[in-house]
Amino acid sequence: MHIWKVAEVERCFRVKCFGYQIIMFWCAFVVFFLALGNELHLSHATEVSVNNTENKLCLYANLMVNFSVTYEVGVNKSETVLFVLPENVTTEGSICNNTTSTLKLGFGDGHSWAVEFTKDNKTYQVDSIVFTYNLNDSRVFTNSTSNETKSVTAKPRITNVGVDTYYSCKSENVQRVESVTQTLYDVTLQAFVTNGSKSDTDTVCTADLTSTTVAPTTTVTTTAAPTSTPTPTLPTPTTGNYSIAPDFNSTACLMATFGLRIGFKQGDKVETINLVPSATEVGGACGVNSSILILTSDTITIMFTFSNDSKKFHLHALNVTVKPATGVAVVAANTNMSIWVAAVGSSYMCNREQTLTVTETLTLYTFKLRVQPFGVEKGEFATAHECSLDDTSILIPVIVGVALAILILIVVIAYVIGRRKTYVGYQTL
Repeated sequence: MHIWKVAEVERCFRVKCFGYQIIMFWCAFVVFFLALGNELHLSHATEVSVNNTENKLCLYANLMVNFSVTYEVGVNKSETVLFVLPENVTTEGSICNNTTSTLKLGFGDGHSWAVEFTKDNKTYQVDSIVFTYNLNDSRVFTNSTSNETKSVTAKPRITNVGVDTYYSCKSENVQRVESVTQTLYDVTLQAFVTNGSKSDTDTVCTADLTSTTVAPTTTVTTTAAPTSTPTPTLPTPTTGNYSIAPDFNSTACLMATFGLRIGFKQGDKVETINLVPSATEVGGACGVNSSILILTSDTITIMFTFSNDSKKFHLHALNVTVKPATGVAVVAANTNMSIWVAAVGSSYMCNREQTLTVTETLTLYTFKLRVQPFGVEKGEFATAHECSLDDTSILIPVIVGVALAILILIVVIAYVIGRRKTYVGYQTL
């Protein structure tokens, strides 16, 4: 069962990785892919097929699901564990009927993830997703004060899927219920399969669809040459303040403040969009060696993944989805980053505009950035490590040194020229 916790990866650092640079890098890789449990569209998927009583395919799924669960470990004290739906699951309890079906995936020690489908004449839909987790599983929920098995029910917007088609959605679908956050992505689902084989036709989710808005046609009745309106320049993005706390009664464990602009390609055209803090929801979780900040608006979903090696932290991965007013949704991920580096217990700051290339099709621009994903105390930023763009303490001596070198060179040249003229005049006399 591939369920990993931050504590297990921390043990990897302490025991196996001390003093070995190459192994340290590998463990840092493990931190993200295993302890974090959020593999940003690049990991294995969970693929299952369910047959009916006639041994014919009736349910099919190929998808990725990430879980974030906050649970109690003491009086007014809680922890958050992050894990993924594993590749190897059981389908016991799955049912295929004519108008209702259930896909139930069991994993680990008493955990399950079940999807309930209903069908009418032409379409089917997902009525609910029930996630059941066993707090008595000490391998996942270390130091839990409860041994209960709990369930949460989410209501995803997966509707109007055509009969004899499969539902397809690459974009993230985030479901938050009580202390549980489920993130679905790269989803392929088909219920009520006919003829015993998965359909070749899909019903694409709204988030992935190309906009069908058509600009009105205008008849030109003048012979004057048409003029094009230049694309307006976006104003500097508004600076937003974002924070994550383990629970409502706790101070922040992750803090960030910045303005954010995203540049993305639509065909041969590059477009830009600003993140609006007042219209943005904040989510995420704090871990020992990995922390996540998720910002979600109507047009932008961005997930920052931070890692630390007990001495320094850095931004390890970015996952961005942009849904423009027109055009295709853009999904980009980079899981091999090492920027915004600072000592654990301090913050990273860069007031100047920074450009971060996520992929060839998407770029981030940050303004007035300050972030601290670990070691936050009393809800305040610690001493900042300034980026090289802000650090003028080195630049000024360099400029002064160059200026002095040029001045000395000028004096030497003038001296040589003066000596030569004096020598020539002396010889003439």
